[in-house]
Amino acid sequence: MTRLTRAEQQQRTHEHLLAAGRQVFQRRGFLAATVEEIAADAGYTRGAVYKHFGGKEGLWLAIVEADAEAHLGGLRTALAQTTTRDELIAALTPYDETNKDAAKWTAITAEVLAATAQQPETAARVAAIQQHHDDAVVALLAEHSRRLRLEPALPLREVVVMIGALGIGLALRQTVAPAVDPAGILAHVLGAVFPSVDR
Repeated sequence: MTRLTRAEQQQRTHEHLLAAGRQVFQRRGFLAATVEEIAADAGYTRGAVYKHFGGKEGLWLAIVEADAEAHLGGLRTALAQTTTRDELIAALTPYDETNKDAAKWTAITAEVLAATAQQPETAARVAAIQQHHDDAVVALLAEHSRRLRLEPALPLREVVVMIGALGIGLALRQTVAPAVDPAGILAHVLGAVFPSVDR
């Protein structure tokens, strides 16, 4: 068996802690989860969590950042394949009603945001991740709106904020009182934001 270098060992530990953190947060929620439980699930001591992430909040932020990058990658690919307005709207409404973990993660995110709202340093890090993500989505929508000759009814930065807020709200509602068709609701709103054009 090939012996791992120190850097490879550190990367493996980092990935194991990320995976364990996600599982524990999904299972227990953010507030009830402990550093000790996360470390134990990953097979390490609590010191590993502090060394790699600085604590529970840092671990959660690392998970969120990784998810944001994965979302951008998927959206980039989906938008590049669109050839019509309807396809663009569909790419922006990827609801999977069978994915209970996604809805639960949204509820956990709301829990974290409420818990860290009074922590300026953590709040600033959350805002930076969100800003980076929003900037990238705005750029993608600008590129593909031009390509498809669409004229958004709102500035794209406002569109991105609206999509995020509506998506979170619908996902939270799904956890307590399922909507009839969240994808349909979001698609209807986006249909007004990206009106049809005669060519």
